[in-house]
Amino acid sequence: MRLVLLGPPGAGKGTQAARLVAKYQILHLSTGDMLRAATEAGTPTGLAAKEIMARGELVPDSVVVKIIEDRIAESDAAKGFVLDGFPRTVAQARSLDTMLAAKAQKLDAVIELEVDPEKLVDRIVKRAEEARRLGLPVRKDDDPAVFATRLAAYRAQTAPVSAYYRETGLLKAVNGMEPIDAVTRALGTALERHLHV
Repeated sequence: MRLVLLGPPGAGKGTQAARLVAKYQILHLSTGDMLRAATEAGTPTGLAAKEIMARGELVPDSVVVKIIEDRIAESDAAKGFVLDGFPRTVAQARSLDTMLAAKAQKLDAVIELEVDPEKLVDRIVKRAEEARRLGLPVRKDDDPAVFATRLAAYRAQTAPVSAYYRETGLLKAVNGMEPIDAVTRALGTALERHLHV
């Protein structure tokens, strides 16, 4: 099963991706984690990415897609994956489709966690308060001002990705504002309906 999980920052993608991984025995592919792993491993693509990041530049789509391609070629990816944090733009979505098609593969579904942006800020503030209460470090992106910037960037860049996948018939929307377990159940139902049509 090959999935993409979409949704703005704070929508719960990481939490739900972990549950999908456990249920379907697939990989959770976070592009940030993969970039770090590739640079640490010193792979040719990783070294190219490291050089680009050292200059303070964004890693181009072609490099990110190559890192994903290399990762899904590994044996532990045979059952599939859930991509979180990619694609962020329509150009990346097209590159991903092209790369998978070259391997005679395709995405099975794209799940979007739909959330109310106003209520997301409350969620982020609560998450930061909870971390402080437990003596845990507060994520930098849990600052409301930083979060607002990330949300604006998401709307501008990533929201059009939803429209792209809606046109392909792959997009399934789930209410991300429900309690975590309810979102998990809705995700499972959306996937079962989609994959058994």
